[in-house]
Formats: sequence, structure tokens, C-alpha cells
Amino acid sequence: MSLKPAAVRLAAVASALMILSPADAAAEEGLWTFDAFPAATVERDLGVHVGAEWLGHLLAGSVRLTTGCSGALVSPRGLVMTNEHCVLACAQSLSDDAHDHVAGGYGVGAADEEKPCPGLQAEILVGIADITDSVFKASAGKRGDDFVKARETILARAERVACRGDHRYRCQVIGFFGGGQFKVYKYRRYEDVRLVFAPEFGVAFFGGDPENFTFPRYDLDVAALRLYDRGRPAKPPAWLAWSARPPMTGEAVFVSGSPGTTQRALTMAQLETLRDVTNPAVQAFNARLRDRLIAFSAEGPHQRRLAADRLFDAENTLKVIRGQRVALGDPAFLTARRSEEAALQAAVARDPTLSAAVGDPWRDLAALRAPYARQFPLWRQLEGGAGAGSRLFWYARTLVRGTAERARPTAERLPEFSDARLPLIEKVLLDPQPVDARLEALLLGTWLEDTRSVLGADDPAAAVFLDQAEPAVLAHSLADGSRLADPAVRAALWKGGMKAVLASDDPLIAYVLKTDPLSRACRQVWENDVLGPTDAAAERIARVRFAVRGEDVYPDATFSPRISYGRVDGWRVGTAAVEPFTTLGGLYGHATDAEPRRLPSRWLAAQPSLDPGVVLNFVTTNDIVGGNSGSPVVDRAGAMVGAAFDGNQASLAGDFAYDGAANRTVVVSTAAIGEALAKVYGRPDLVKELDGR
Repeated sequence: MSLKPAAVRLAAVASALMILSPADAAAEEGLWTFDAFPAATVERDLGVHVGAEWLGHLLAGSVRLTTGCSGALVSPRGLVMTNEHCVLACAQSLSDDAHDHVAGGYGVGAADEEKPCPGLQAEILVGIADITDSVFKASAGKRGDDFVKARETILARAERVACRGDHRYRCQVIGFFGGGQFKVYKYRRYEDVRLVFAPEFGVAFFGGDPENFTFPRYDLDVAALRLYDRGRPAKPPAWLAWSARPPMTGEAVFVSGSPGTTQRALTMAQLETLRDVTNPAVQAFNARLRDRLIAFSAEGPHQRRLAADRLFDAENTLKVIRGQRVALGDPAFLTARRSEEAALQAAVARDPTLSAAVGDPWRDLAALRAPYARQFPLWRQLEGGAGAGSRLFWYARTLVRGTAERARPTAERLPEFSDARLPLIEKVLLDPQPVDARLEALLLGTWLEDTRSVLGADDPAAAVFLDQAEPAVLAHSLADGSRLADPAVRAALWKGGMKAVLASDDPLIAYVLKTDPLSRACRQVWENDVLGPTDAAAERIARVRFAVRGEDVYPDATFSPRISYGRVDGWRVGTAAVEPFTTLGGLYGHATDAEPRRLPSRWLAAQPSLDPGVVLNFVTTNDIVGGNSGSPVVDRAGAMVGAAFDGNQASLAGDFAYDGAANRTVVVSTAAIGEALAKVYGRPDLVKELDGR
């Protein structure tokens, strides 16, 4: 599974590192924006004509989920198909000890009530507007924190103007090419997203972590959601046709989704910073967190269900970082990147006018290695990674910051609290979600222990955050004493504003009030010393890229809608060929009596009725990364033939580069989905809806 990724979780760090696109896209490489798709190249290479109407229909049928995943509209009644691991948190939230929807699935055997997924929002892109010139003018001549603030002001204003106060929409300014281009993306948003169907976690993630990022795979990693509008199933203007036919070797396929982040244009200095500073810290923390979550899960089925989503993410993050480490140690990869960088620098040196305009941004980025290494540990512990995913901590910080920020004009706020972004913040804050105090204490304790370890017990910031207490003791006192698990308490504080927050005796509110000035100060130093100068250098390198190569290459991923093209095809490992398909019959042959390859009882009972030749999973040459989980895979007619859910081992280096010979997307086929719905899960109603009947 795993394209809901670690890359998304590293987005805040990557934002301080990203620059531009690769020099020359290899065949079938590219995370293309819909308004700059290389249609002529696709027609030449694949023999498929991709027109504006075809692209528009695919875009209208593609969904971005705020869990960091993608999906596809597949019926006129707002049905969305995605991956099971993308709805894992929803299944957890809708479960209790008598109804474990993680282990047992949801909507299996019969249609359950379609229940809302707390905190989940679905978004469909409906408009794009370029505001690059306005952004450049607003930040011209400014440096450091002033540069960041000038940009944040103009971006917040652009988002507000684009949405015009209409809460049916979410407007987001996205920077492309590391700050060389800015566009407002306008999304139709659906706050009421309900779970329709999810299989058992054991069959969705069949093979478990040992088989993650491998192939052959035998996973039914699929789930169905439904969008609701004013209490009724939504009626979208477009949806994707469902194809039950098996894919064929060599046929052209397209993937539409919202890949999270890539770093394919980092300078050598930035790659070294990622290798030496960022990744080791993230890896060490997630290894510690994974071990504690495994121990917590071993206590029983209740704990295993509660920890499933976070354990999945921690293990996935570790595999991604290990894959990145291999790439960053590959001499061939590093030689190619040095050559690309040298070619751009040589182009600047040959053009006196360009050289005078941009200076030497590569030198400037190299000079930022020292302040980055100095500030990153503090920024990560106090700001970027604070709370380690604790829901209670997020509630407390959002209440403290949000009530303060709402009192300011929107252009002067922290960007996450601008008028255009507040509706999603409020939804996540106020939706009822189950909270387990022990799991919360585990997350807080792991973060606090990491803070003491990274900063040192004598560090002034660590002293404030730890309050002279042992991390585990402080974590339990905060989690056990807080009342923020009650949505009514959160709603009262949010409505009451800063006056109510200051009057609260909740220990987590008091803790954030005490520590947040340090966190904000750390954030300001980070923006002034690292983020601002990085963005300014990025803008200049983008100018070089446009001057030298034009605008016919794709930008790095930004969790915005993209389309990639490719073929159904296996690959070779040495002299051995890896075939592109697995089947339902192969699933049973791969199963054992032990986890993680034990089949649910429902699957064992259904075996005689299933067609063993039905394709279960297949691989394609499409270029995708984290965030593409649940992306529709469509054929040349635009009909959905599968849902992307993973990549192979070679894809782990996809953040930095695409290797067409070995990089593969792993897909669950629509043929297997239909077969399972009809013969394993007893859902002929969904089969009929997918077939358009």
C-alpha cells in the first residue's frame, strides 16, 4: 500500500528544499499539470489522442482527499473509489470494541448505513488562475521574514478573492517550480463524505509491511466513499466509466491524482542536507514511534485497531527514507544530478544579462546548509513535528492559535488560518472523533522524549516544553487530564474566542499557552533564516530554468491534480522477467495460516465461486509518488481499469528521479474489485452502481 505517504508528512521540510523540475524528462516520466499536458508527445509515443475534452472529463472525475490521498468519482450518485488504507482512520473512528471495521471491514455482507468520516473532506478542481506576476511584484526587493510575509499576504488575498466567500469552494495558491510560478486552484469541496465499503485490513494490506513496495502483490486495497450535498448523495457533473475488462500487456494507461511532494530538482547542496540532516532525524523518530506502537498493538485487538493507521504510516515512512538513502548513495544518480546542475550554471555564465539578474542562487543555497542544520532540530521539535500526531495536542494548538489569529485581518494571519482555509480547520476541529488517552500519551511521550534527546536536557526550550518532568509522566498528565476529546468543549472554546481559551483550566490548553510563544519564535527564525532565503533562491533558479528550457517540463509534485501516462508492463531484475499481473488464484496460492498472509474466513468460504484467472493486481510504467493512493488508472477511452495503491522497490527513489526501466506503479484492478464485491462481500448493489445500471 503506501502511496499515502511519508512524502506528504515531509512536506513542511521539503518546502524549504524544493526548487525546479528535472532537465529532461525520460519517456513516460512526468507529473504533468492538466493545463500543460504533453498531448503531442503522448500521441507520438503511445498513439493515443488526448484532447481538451478528454482531459477535462478526467479532471472532473478525479478527487483529492484531505487524508493525503486521491480517488475517482465513479457514479452519478457521488460514489468515490479509493484505497482502503486511505479510509483507515475513518474505519477506526466508526469502530468500537463490538464493531471492529478495521479487522472486519465496513459494509461487507450487506449495505451498512453510510456514516460520515470525521475530519474528511473531498475536493474536485474546477478552476485555475495564474497570479505569478502579482506574487513577484509583492515580494520584489524583500528578504528573509519580510519576503515570506509579503508572499503570504498576497497569497491569502488571492485565495479570498478567488472564492469570494462561497464556502462550497476552497481556494488554494500553489507554488510551482520552487517559486517560479504561482496559480490559484479552486476546488469544489464536499464536507460530508461517508464510508460505503471497505474490506478487511488483512486483505487490503495482504502480505503486510514485509511486502510493502514489492511485486508480485495480492492486495484488494480498495474502498468506497460517497459524497453528500445538503444531506443527499451528491450529483456531480461528471464521473468516470467503470471497465470490468482485464488490462492487457502494453496498453496505454493514464493515472490522475494528487501526488504529494517530490524533490527532483534539488541542488546538490540540498540533497546533501536532506541526506545528512533531515532524513536521519525523521528516521530515528519514526523507528522509535514504530517500536512503541507495535508494543501497544500487542496488548490486544482494541489497541491493535487504535494504532493501525499510525503504525502503518510510521512503517511506510521508514521504508521511503530507506529507499531515499539508497538513491542518495548511488554514484550514477549523483553524477547525473551534478551534470544537470553544471549545465544550468554554465548557461547562466554564458548570458551576462541573465547572470546579472539572478546572481548565483546555487552558492546561496549551499550557504544555507549551516543555518538549516542549526535551526532544523529546534524547528522540527517545537513547530513542524510538535505533538507527533497527537489529536489532543493538535486541538489545543489550533484553539490557542486559531482564536488569536481570527482576531487579525486575514492577510496578517498565519497562512493556515486565512479565511479561505478556516472552513477545513473548523471541520477537523469540531467533527466528533474518538480519542484514546493512552494512545495520546504514547504519542506525546515519544515526542517529548525525542525533544529532550535532540535538544538536550539543558536546552532552554527543552526545559520549557518538559517543565522539569519526565516525558512519560508529563504526557500522561496532559492526555489524561484534558477534556478536549469532547467536541462540545472544543466548540465552546472556538466560539468563545481567546477570552474563553485564556479562562480554560484544561491542562493541554495551559501547556500550549505556555509553550506557543517559543514555537512561534522558532517558526519566525526558520522563515527568516532558512525558508525565506530558500524561496528567494528558488525563484531565481526558476527564472534560469524558464530562460534556458522554456516551459515544456513538469513541476515537482505539490499535492495538486496531476496526470501521468504509461503502459501496462513488467520489468526485468537481472536476467529474470517480472510479469505484470497477479490473479485471484495466485492470492490463494500465496496465502498461509499465519499473519500477514492469512485470508479472512469470508475469502476462504468464497474461493469455489471465484474465477481464479481474474487479474487482481498489475503494474504500469506510470510515474506516481506518495499522494497518488487511490488514483484512478484509466484506459485510452477514459474508463477506469484500476486504482493505484503502491509502487515497487525502484519507486522508492521516485522523490528524486524516475527510472522508466524499473519504476512501476502497482494497481488493484477493477475486474477484481467487481468480482469481490459480487462473490465475496455480497454487494450486488454496488456492482450495479459501478456498471451504470
